[in-house]
Amino acid sequence: MIDLLTPKSIIPNLRANSKKQALQELARRAAELTGQHERAVFDVLLERERLGTTGVGHGIAIPHGKLPGIDRVQGLFARLERPIDFDAIDEQPVDLIFVLLAPEQAGADHLKALARVSRMLRDAQTCEKLRGADNADALFALLTHTESIRAA
Repeated sequence: MIDLLTPKSIIPNLRANSKKQALQELARRAAELTGQHERAVFDVLLERERLGTTGVGHGIAIPHGKLPGIDRVQGLFARLERPIDFDAIDEQPVDLIFVLLAPEQAGADHLKALARVSRMLRDAQTCEKLRGADNADALFALLTHTESIRAA
């Protein structure tokens, strides 16, 4: 995860009342990180949602897409202040969102990153710790440390 996230790509208490509002705020933050236009990021995320929800269940969503103009796969993690309806496959509200943006030509890299994020967030203990962390530094440490423990 260290190659996908930076401390600035962690949002510890995202305020959103709807899926659209969450995606708009995440697009705004992602635009700051990637240097891309906010609307372009939002459109990529919204287009993916139209294909089917990225709410994967257990309070987790992994919105993702390919964004022209970026040179590497980048992530953004947000813990919502309050869970929201995200049209998740299990119909449960979402409170943990991991956005993945990849360059247009990043075929396998995009899929590998998506698999890594999915694998990490399937772990109930990891999610419990993420929900209990109280600031961006703690979230960043959990997200990047958890993977290094598994790799060892």
